[in-house]
Order: sequence, then C-alpha cells, then structure tokens
Amino acid sequence: MNSRLRLHARRRTRGAALLIALLVLTLVATAAAAMVWHQQRAIEVEAAERARAQAGQILLGALDWARLIMRTDADKAFPPSATWARRLEESRVSSFLAADQSNSADTTLEVFLSGQIDDAQSRYNLRRLMGDDGKPVVAELAGLRRLCEAAGASAELADRLADGLLAAWTRASGAAVPPSRVEQLVLLGVAREELALVTPYLTLLPTRTPVNANTAEAPALLAAIDKLDLPNAQRIVQALQRNPAPTINELRQLLPPDVATDEARVDVRSRHFDITARLRFEDRAVEERWLVERKLSERGPDLQLLRRDHRTVPAGGS
Repeated sequence: MNSRLRLHARRRTRGAALLIALLVLTLVATAAAAMVWHQQRAIEVEAAERARAQAGQILLGALDWARLIMRTDADKAFPPSATWARRLEESRVSSFLAADQSNSADTTLEVFLSGQIDDAQSRYNLRRLMGDDGKPVVAELAGLRRLCEAAGASAELADRLADGLLAAWTRASGAAVPPSRVEQLVLLGVAREELALVTPYLTLLPTRTPVNANTAEAPALLAAIDKLDLPNAQRIVQALQRNPAPTINELRQLLPPDVATDEARVDVRSRHFDITARLRFEDRAVEERWLVERKLSERGPDLQLLRRDHRTVPAGGS
C-alpha cells in the first residue's frame, strides 16, 4: 500500500515538474518573440525615418532647382519669358546620382522624382474680396460672380465664398484659423462639387495681388477686368499665349474700346509662384508644395518661402 502511494506521489511530482518546464519554455519563447518583434519594429522605424530624411533632402533639392530657374528668369529683360514655367518629368533618382561620378550611392533604388512650377498669379486671388479697410469690395465680388458663371458654377457661389471668407478673416465666424488654401474652402460650407468647378481659377495669397493676364485663363480675366465678356476674354487669352504682353499698355491694345484696366487688379508679370515636387517610391508618394514670392534685393533676385505643405499619398493617388 505504501509503495503504491509513493509511486503515485512520484508520478504527481514528475507531472508538476513537466508542467512547470512547459510554462517556463512558453514564457521564454514569448519573451524571445517579443524581443525579436521589438527589434524588427525598431529596424522598421529606423528605416522609415532614414527614408523620410532622405526624401526630405531630395525634395529640397527640387526646391533649389526651382530657385535657380526663378532667379535666372528674373535676370531676363521683358517681354516676360516663360522659362520659369517648367515641368520636371518623372525620372529615376538614380539617373541623377549616376551622373555624379563621385557619388557612390546605391543606384538600384526605384525612387522617382517629378516637379512643376506654376504662376500663382495666373488665378484670381480671393484676398482681393476684402479691401485694406477691412470691408468687402463691391467690384471684386462682381468679378468673382463673373468667374463662377464662366466656370460653370452659379453666381450665388461667389456670394457664399465672399461671406464665408470675410467672416473668417474678421473672426466673426469663430473660426480659429482662416482658410489659407482654396481646398480648405469646403470648411466654409461650400460643396466640393461646386468648388471643383472654380478651383483651377482661384488662389489664396497672403496679400492682395493682381491677375497676370499673360498666364491667366478666361474666367480669371473676367474677374479682373470689368465689362469684359467671355468671347473677348477667350480671344485675349489666345493672343497672349502666342505673344505675351511686355507692358500693361500692350495688354490694353487687345481690349475692346469701352473696357478699361486697373493695374491693381490685372498686370503682365508675377511675383508669386507655386512649386510642386513629388517623390514616388514603392507604393507611396511624398509630395511637397511651396508658395514662394520672388523679390529683388541688392544681391539680386531672391525667393521667399511663404507656405509649405507636405503630404503622403498612395503612389497612384493625386
């Protein structure tokens, strides 16, 4: 009887030892897996941070490319050239690195860079809706109505845009930060479908700027020139695309006899430009947008950065 009890006790002891061993093994395996996961995660974070830093440097290189073009163009005499209106077609970054014989970087990376420079003053600046006295400008609102109708939207859209912006700028709406980009106008209650119709012809710049007739489309010209109708605006756009006007007087010669211009509202040159750079790699794309103002100083033309936007989108997104 005693031998049976001792045998049963030994079996229970061995079973408990085996269970404890399995528990210890499970804990060790779990801890090891956690350590491997944390190490892998740290490697991924470090790689992502390194890729982000490298992408930032490449995109800043695109900004330097735009600066060089803008400075070169500013040195040219009028009639205004369009050398700043450049598009950098999508190219593999390794092709730029390979051109540098002293660069030992890995040229097998599938990273692609593209960019573009646009005239920000080719579009109607909504900042003109409010005068220096803080009050709405009647003539500007009438011009915005003409723009909306020419773009296929309703004239009432102009009223809603004006009311929303004036309220935001005067803080009457309680908005913490007024819109700084046209895309943000949806925050004022404007439907995206309506806004999409007029977005190609609108901009929001820090100061009240004229429309550049040499680069504007017909709806923007209608907003900047009173008494101008759509057929004449289209005719003027076509004429200026063939031969840009070197002075405002050259532009006036293209207008109907009963139409006058205000140089505060329409001009033939620009100081504000939009620069876009896009870096595509794997299944993602990083995009930087800069709004710059070209100023002349004793050292020559210089670009002042006014706004910078950054976003990451799927490689096929826009």
